[in-house]
Amino acid sequence: MIELRHLHYFIAVAEELHFSRAAERLHISQPPLSQQIRALEDELGVKLFERTKRQVQLTEAGKVFLERSYGVLAQLEQAIAATQRIGRGEVGRLAIGFVGSATYSVLPDILSVFREQFPAVELRLHELTTQEQIQALHHKQVDVGIVRSAITEPGLSVECLLEESLVLALPETHPLCTQVKVSLRALAEESFILFPAKMGPVFYEQIINICQQAGFRPKVAQEAVQMQTIISLVAAGLGIALVPASLQNFHTSRVIYRPLQEQTPQTGLYLAWRQHDSSPVIKAFRGLARKTTQWELLPL
Repeated sequence: MIELRHLHYFIAVAEELHFSRAAERLHISQPPLSQQIRALEDELGVKLFERTKRQVQLTEAGKVFLERSYGVLAQLEQAIAATQRIGRGEVGRLAIGFVGSATYSVLPDILSVFREQFPAVELRLHELTTQEQIQALHHKQVDVGIVRSAITEPGLSVECLLEESLVLALPETHPLCTQVKVSLRALAEESFILFPAKMGPVFYEQIINICQQAGFRPKVAQEAVQMQTIISLVAAGLGIALVPASLQNFHTSRVIYRPLQEQTPQTGLYLAWRQHDSSPVIKAFRGLARKTTQWELLPL
C-alpha cells in the first residue's frame, strides 16, 4: 500500500536527484530512504529512477508519477485547509433571527465584525418576534436568535447580550416633553402603545408591572409588533410608549424621549441557541459576539 510518506520520499529524491541529499533533507539516513523507494517501485511495478554510480535520473514513468504526486499533495493540502476552516466555523451558513430593536443596538456591530472575520460564511437574517424565534429555533429555521427576554425554554440556552433602561417616547407636542425626567404617575391617564402580550409576554408583563407599581394599569390604545412601528404610532400622536433606551437611535423629529424619575427594572437582549447544537459556525458566532459585546452567561 502506498502511503503519504512514500510520496514525500519520492518527491525529495526526484527534486534532488541524489539520495544522500534527499535523505539529509528528510532528516533520515540514506539506507532506509533507498529501501522505501524500492518498496514504492515494487508496489507500482515500475522503475521510477535510473541509478548509476554517478547520477540518478527519473524514468518516463517517474516523471509522470512526480507530476501526479504534486497534484495529490496539493489536493490534500486543500482538503486539510478546507476541513480546518469548517472546523473553525469559517465556512458555512448561519441563519440569525432577531427582534427589530436589536438593529438599533448590538446587531450592527456584531454583524460587521463577523462579516469581516468570517467572510465565507453565508448569513441569512430573519426579523422575528421573541416567540417566533423560539419556534424557529425548535424547528431549525434559524440557528441563533437575538430575543427581547431571558427565555427559559427547554432545549434552548441564552446569554445576556445587553441590559438597558426603559425610556418614555412622547409625541413632540406632548406637554410632558417640557420635563427633564417624567414620573410614571404622570402617565396614569395616558394612552399607551404596547407590544402584544402573545408576541412578547415577558416584555409586555414588565411594562404592565412597572405601571401597576406606580398605582395604575396602562390604558392600551394600540398594539404593534415591531418597536419601529410603536415609535411611528407615537410620532402620529396615537399614544405614548415605554421602550428600550436603544430605540433613541431610531431618529424621528416628531418623537421626544425622556428618562423616567423612578428606578425601573432593566430590559435586555439575549442570544438564544439550541443547547446541543455543536455547529462550528454557531460556536464561532457566539465567541465573536461575546468579545464584541462582553456579555456574561445567564444562569438558568
